[in-house]
This record gives sequence, C-alpha cells and structure tokens, in this order.
Amino acid sequence: MGKATILALRIVLVLVFLGTLFVQAVLVPLFGVDLAEAGAEAVRVPVLVIVVLGILAFQACLVCAWRLLTMVRRGTVFSSAAFRYVDVVIGALSAAALLLFALGAVLAPGEAVAPGIVLLIGGMGVTVAAGALLVLVMRALLASAVDTAAEASHLRAELGGVI
Repeated sequence: MGKATILALRIVLVLVFLGTLFVQAVLVPLFGVDLAEAGAEAVRVPVLVIVVLGILAFQACLVCAWRLLTMVRRGTVFSSAAFRYVDVVIGALSAAALLLFALGAVLAPGEAVAPGIVLLIGGMGVTVAAGALLVLVMRALLASAVDTAAEASHLRAELGGVI
C-alpha cells in the first residue's frame, strides 16, 4: 500500500473519530433532551445507553484500523500481533450487532415507533453481524498468510544454512 493511500486513510480515520466525539459530546445529550420532551421517558435511558455503547464499539474499530494501518506501513501486518486488533474488531462488531437488536427490542413495544423502523433496526443488526462474520473470515486468511510467511522464513533460514 502506498504512502499516499495510508495518509488518506489516516485522515479519514481521524475525521470520522472526531465526528464520533462530536456526536458523543453534543448530539447524544441533545437527543436525550428531545426524548424527554417527546415523553419517551420509559425508553430514554436504555436508548441513550445503547447509542453511547454503539459509538464506543465503532470507536474501538477505528482505533484498531489505525493500528493495523500502522502495521501495514511497517510491513508487520502478517504477524501474530495483528490478531489482537482483528479480534477486537470482531468483538466490537458483534457487540454492535447485539446493541442494535437490543435497540429494536426496546423500541418494539407500544405504538410509539413504527414496526418498519424496528424491522430496519433488526436488518441493520443482521448486516453488522454479517460484517463481524466477514472479518472473522478475513482473520482466517490472515492466519493462513502468517503461517505461510513463517514457513517461508524457516525455509529461507534452512536454505541459507545449506549455502
């Protein structure tokens, strides 16, 4: 991956992270006030907790992407150290999917929220869960690449000993 691509990705990651901080600091409190004014006091706290935890899960993915991008730049991404970041991404995406399902469950009772909205939230949960499964598959590919790199290194060492 080229230096310009890595720089562009880092700029995007920083902008998105700053955007999530803005949402946490400004929009979530305003959303809480709007829920209180709308008379949704019963769901206000669970919805706000789910939203904040979802943002934190997304931020964890951003931090791990930054770390993996650093490993790509250094040429060390095909090492066992990368697994810790990939595992955090899988966990964060799984948690985000569960949070979306929980949000749907919180909003489903009553007639305050249309059933279509609850169905859309459930669909988003399935989509995020599919993303977690996709990263899990990519983790298996990374494990295969790490094993191949280790074997190649071992064979080079043996060949160097023969020569």
